[in-house]
Amino acid sequence: MKHIKAYIRHRKTEEVHDAMKKAGFCCMTFVECEGTGQYSDQETDHISEKYPFADAYRVIKVEILLADEHVQTVIDLIKKNARTGYSGDGMIIVSPVDEVYKVRNDETGILSI
Repeated sequence: MKHIKAYIRHRKTEEVHDAMKKAGFCCMTFVECEGTGQYSDQETDHISEKYPFADAYRVIKVEILLADEHVQTVIDLIKKNARTGYSGDGMIIVSPVDEVYKVRNDETGILSI
């Protein structure tokens, strides 16, 4: 099992979500963040009012847990639907998952998700 974290432009969130849902990936988390990076699409991305000293931009972190066989499909979906062609389009991080614990019913181990 893998944990994918993707940092994408705020304005690409709906496209990424719709593509993932259409492909059958229903369960993911979206977190609004602010970060710094090599942003060049300043016509549509705005510097943070909260962290203007850092030239931070609003980004979305998408998180999803997947069986290993679905990882490349999700990476391809994110890359295709989050890309604008400008620097600062984001990044995708894939990490192994050793254990998953369900709070509701105490199930443990690698669960089918």
